[in-house]
Amino acid sequence: MSARQEHGPKPSESRVPALDAQLDALYQPQSFTRRAVASMLQARYPVAALLFLTLIALCAAFAPQLAPKDPNRIEIFDTLKPPLTYDRDGELEYVLGTDSTGRDVLSRVIYGARISFFVGLAAVGLGGGIGTILGLTAGYLGGRTDDVIMRLADIQLAYPFILFAIMILTILGEGVLNLVLVLGIGQWVTYARIARAETLVQREREFVEAVRALGATEWRIMFRTILPNILTPLIVIASFNVAGVILSEASLSFLGLGVPESVPTWGAMLANSRNQLLSGSWWLAIFPGLAIMITVVSLNILGDWLRDFLDPRLRGSGQGL
Repeated sequence: MSARQEHGPKPSESRVPALDAQLDALYQPQSFTRRAVASMLQARYPVAALLFLTLIALCAAFAPQLAPKDPNRIEIFDTLKPPLTYDRDGELEYVLGTDSTGRDVLSRVIYGARISFFVGLAAVGLGGGIGTILGLTAGYLGGRTDDVIMRLADIQLAYPFILFAIMILTILGEGVLNLVLVLGIGQWVTYARIARAETLVQREREFVEAVRALGATEWRIMFRTILPNILTPLIVIASFNVAGVILSEASLSFLGLGVPESVPTWGAMLANSRNQLLSGSWWLAIFPGLAIMITVVSLNILGDWLRDFLDPRLRGSGQGL
């Protein structure tokens, strides 16, 4: 009997070719993108959500080119025109009608996408950045630093956010930047608590101990070693929070605490439609309401898919949708 028969095949010869091909594909740079596209196409609903969000994002980016009229132009003789109103020459003039001052509803809906997208992304970016840094610091350093940061989070959670936002906006006044600041501050606690919990787990892992043994500084360990390993749940939470921030912006604008009247927003359009609902001018509330609903539902669908796709325990089980 030969030595090869006695000791069995070499390790390199015992590997299954199909498994080798799968492992090689897994570590290719394009593998993540291909798996994401395949998962999204399999789920179907995230594709439709992405198409809706892309359409709304294009409306926000190219609002001056897409809007048929100036969103703030008042036509006193064209007030409360219903959708699909034609002019005297037989051409379609108001696709979605006009409001009580003669302003074109379609143009205001298109321009309103700008504020909703900007406020949603900017507030989540601000709150997510602050919360991630504070949670990472609290989880890694521990001790008194952890106590101070978490007690601040508990204090904010004990105070209703809507009252906090009303108080701050009453002091600072209207404005897009003030609105982003308030909504961003209201989001940091969620990210801080998740980042702290993940950091408490990661800081005890072997690779962190190895980096520490090599002489890396505490800040390098926190931001170069631990932070990349805790981003997945934070990204998923951010995808859901964008939808929540858009609803908060609409609520504050509905209360008259959002942006100035000259800036069209979906929430402000809903607020201005209150007095006309009983008179039969249904389009004033329906179209901005549909814009908010489609945006929020699309973001929630994408967030749900992203959560399932990034969770290795759910991968391969249909990706949730």
